[in-house]
Amino acid sequence: MILPIANILTPDEVGLMMERLGSGRFQSGAATAGWHARLVKDNEQLRGDDPAHADLRALVEAAVRRHPVAAMATRPKAFGPILFARASGGQNYGSHVDDALMGGLRTDVSFTLFLTDPDSYVGGELVMETAAGDVGFKLPAGAGLFYPSTTLHRVTPVTAGRRLVAAGWIRSFVRDAAERELLFDLDTARQGVFNRDGKSAEFDLLSKCLSNLIRKWAED
Repeated sequence: MILPIANILTPDEVGLMMERLGSGRFQSGAATAGWHARLVKDNEQLRGDDPAHADLRALVEAAVRRHPVAAMATRPKAFGPILFARASGGQNYGSHVDDALMGGLRTDVSFTLFLTDPDSYVGGELVMETAAGDVGFKLPAGAGLFYPSTTLHRVTPVTAGRRLVAAGWIRSFVRDAAERELLFDLDTARQGVFNRDGKSAEFDLLSKCLSNLIRKWAED
């Protein structure tokens, strides 16, 4: 499931992050890439020892956890690294798949939170390479794209302006992407029934199915 979600970050949070990143210390993004991704990664990342990094990481993790749709789609157990990247002047990130293990954790779900207005830069689409063809995303500031970490993807060259994003990885309680999607669809339907009919017999049955599937599939 490749899922764009609006308003992961509030406008105030986006403003704060842009302010902190504006005075941050950046390094070549290749420094944190695997040996093969390093060949196609041309961007800059906030240094891990920058004073702002820990605060911004905590802000991003809290925002994803509190957002009901993001939490329902990812069912996060733990967060791996969270990186803050910028690109300009033709910089890009070629086709790659994220590492299976990052920071000692299995990566199940990858996400990108967009921090800059899409009209402020040219290029910079996050392209998912799917069996049905390439699908590009360039979302409003504060929105996020969530996708299985098994997905090939790339970022097209930023030919004007500057693109800033936060990128991170989640270890989910539910390892399998198809199972996570089934739970997401079932939970969405369950909430729709509740909004229409309240706590009905059908809602209770859907809740039972959801809870028992999570119990069956979750790795605690």
